[in-house]
Amino acid sequence: MSDRTSPEPKLGLIEQVRTSSNPFVSFGRDVAWAVAVVGVIALVLFLVSGAWPAVVAIESESMVPNMNIGDLVFVAAPDRFGPLQTLEDGQASGYEKYNRPGDVIIYRPNGEGSVHPIIHRAMMWVEGNETVQIPLSGRTVSYTAPHEGYITWGDNNPGPDQLSVYREIGGQIEPVKTEWVIGKALFAIPFLGYLPLHLIETAIVLVMLMILYDLVTGAREKETSGKKGR
Repeated sequence: MSDRTSPEPKLGLIEQVRTSSNPFVSFGRDVAWAVAVVGVIALVLFLVSGAWPAVVAIESESMVPNMNIGDLVFVAAPDRFGPLQTLEDGQASGYEKYNRPGDVIIYRPNGEGSVHPIIHRAMMWVEGNETVQIPLSGRTVSYTAPHEGYITWGDNNPGPDQLSVYREIGGQIEPVKTEWVIGKALFAIPFLGYLPLHLIETAIVLVMLMILYDLVTGAREKETSGKKGR
């Protein structure tokens, strides 16, 4: 009878990566796992909300006190969980969101996808060439809409967006067309929005924590192996 032991079967590439103790492989494995978890969460949020992005972070004080810098806002498609209502609609129906009538919408100013979206309250719907009277600082201002869309206004701003110049687009914001609306705000979680607002810093901290975890785990495994070998 032969006393030669059979060679151990060679591990496949996936199994080698999964079981490797190499610190670089281990780090890559942790990053891949984190990316996969984030991807699954993002997919679930999209399927539930019907909007993308499904979450946004508040970056300015334009909606104070109803929304604050660092709030993480969950977004839903305009027609999800009920129709989108303006402030005028909410005053008639009794519908309120964030302490005032009407929905808060997230939209791309003038349809520009290269600038950050704006999150302000939908005040009213106007038709193309319609002239409306807007109360502003104790007086009334006439505004004629160049096309149909929503008049929007930050709860903490002195006037509506459509009477403001937005330097990021180099001009005045037009009434918000339906196709420019990303979604409406569902609810907000305070402070959690600071993570995406400081994405680079957060990523650095997470990477450092993963490296530290791998170093501690590797040291413990070596210590355990040393004790077993005695």
